[in-house]
Amino acid sequence: MTTRTMDTTEELGAFLRSRRERLDPDRLGLPAHRRTRRTPGLRREEVAELAGVSTDYVVRLEQGRGLRPSAEVLAALARALRLAPGERDYLFDLAGRRRPGTTGGPAAGPAPSLAHLVDDLSPLPAALLDHRYDLLAWNPEMARLLPEFDAVPPERRNAMWLCLLHPPMRGFYADRERVLRDGVAHLRAAWAAHPQDRALAALIAEFTAQDEDFARLWAEREVRVNGRGRKLLRHPAVGTIAVDFEVLLPLEDPELRLLVYRGADDESRVALHRLCGGDGRQEG
Repeated sequence: MTTRTMDTTEELGAFLRSRRERLDPDRLGLPAHRRTRRTPGLRREEVAELAGVSTDYVVRLEQGRGLRPSAEVLAALARALRLAPGERDYLFDLAGRRRPGTTGGPAAGPAPSLAHLVDDLSPLPAALLDHRYDLLAWNPEMARLLPEFDAVPPERRNAMWLCLLHPPMRGFYADRERVLRDGVAHLRAAWAAHPQDRALAALIAEFTAQDEDFARLWAEREVRVNGRGRKLLRHPAVGTIAVDFEVLLPLEDPELRLLVYRGADDESRVALHRLCGGDGRQEG
């Protein structure tokens, strides 16, 4: 199977169209039109008016006709379409105009200090991931928490692959839909930031072909990612564990993600202690 990298102009048009169609004109205070709307959301001329551009320009953008909108036009479209910060970044990435303060290109590899930090976070389960969700480093607690992780071949140590295609983890997440939704949103945002990354494109193609839930969520073009929250984990050895998670971005390597878990309640902390060993204490 040929791996297809991103056609950014095509995706830009599809993304703008999907965001236009989700908006409710009544909630935006737009004047009512006499004729009935045949499609959901705003009309192209309404988006054009809100963004201060021509209707023809919006049409050509949505048709993927190779336009290169300026940063000012992109900002106006983001305001008109009420884009969230992550969606705005996605739009700028698709247009090849990353906003100041963001980086381009994949990291060359994790600094040794980051790998040492992952180890030093014990007894909290921790791991370091790249933009593809490849696991670059992890501590013993994280390895014990992920069912049969030691049996996973090195080339398959990817957080999304584990969730989708590693049988021992099929029922690991109690709210698998939400975990998948967050993961898909991250990969879509990464796809826009790295349109020529063939390894990432190959992963997305594999996941889309082999998992119908991934394919369904990928088609929604959601790019909002939760960097903090709670997960319920069903571990075969110790039962259900509630963990609070935090995703941190190193300033020197913002393409990487440091994922840290901690027990969310006393029972979960005891379960993690039984599973991972140590003295059972978690500061905080």
